[in-house]
Amino acid sequence: MARRHPPLRYLPYREARRLPHIVVDGAPQASTVLTLSHWPNNATPDRYRRDTSTETTLAWLEDHDPRRVAGVVTNSHFDEDGLFSMFTLLDPDRAWRHRALLADAARAGDFGVYRARAAARLCFIIEGHADPQRSPLPRPVFAGTATERIAALYRALLPRLPRLLARPNGWRRLWQDQDQHLDASEALLASGRVSIEEEPEAMAIASEAPSPLAQRELTEELQRLLACMAALEEERRKMVLLAYYSGWSREQLAAKLGKPVNTIKTWLRRSLIEIRECLGP
Repeated sequence: MARRHPPLRYLPYREARRLPHIVVDGAPQASTVLTLSHWPNNATPDRYRRDTSTETTLAWLEDHDPRRVAGVVTNSHFDEDGLFSMFTLLDPDRAWRHRALLADAARAGDFGVYRARAAARLCFIIEGHADPQRSPLPRPVFAGTATERIAALYRALLPRLPRLLARPNGWRRLWQDQDQHLDASEALLASGRVSIEEEPEAMAIASEAPSPLAQRELTEELQRLLACMAALEEERRKMVLLAYYSGWSREQLAAKLGKPVNTIKTWLRRSLIEIRECLGP
């Protein structure tokens, strides 16, 4: 009789260290048996590497059954690409049916580009769920430490994602304002009145962890700061670096990310609060 493998389950990043696990959209740990990520310097098998972790995971899924690899999947931060990658392993049949939308939405979330407006709206819906001021999720989801909030968001959104994928143009109140801002931003870019220049150095710093040798040479304080930065959602980490390392204005960030200026200001303020809380006294 063929061996039956139980379905995967999600565990928070630190809890997953106790068991063999798959890491998506992030860095491996000592007990990681498979990494599926688009981050630089990771251990993802070369043949499956793509521009986003969601596309990487979908490519790997074509050839493998995740249940035969490990019983746990995890991620160290919350963002759209991490959510979609994890969902792909936890609910592979449904993810495969929605693979075009998931891949498009992952690119929209990570790089601000998309083919279908439904993909951008799906990202806006996820962001709305993750925003304590607008979220329809229960208030306790946003209580506790940053690490606890990440776990609570995954536990709340992973079972909800099938409904969001089925109706990416639904939940209008969560995407309408950002959708209008996206229209305005694209019109400005098309008119030539504004332009966006890429900052590859800042983007690389945002996603690339220092090598073990470099880490040993860092001061203890800087190591703590880097660890706290790594705990931020990927988009917010990039935004903080672009604002405070590369000197981008709030208006430039809003145009780049397709968000209202007030949202950028709120995200920066909350990100700095989370970093201060993480650093402690």
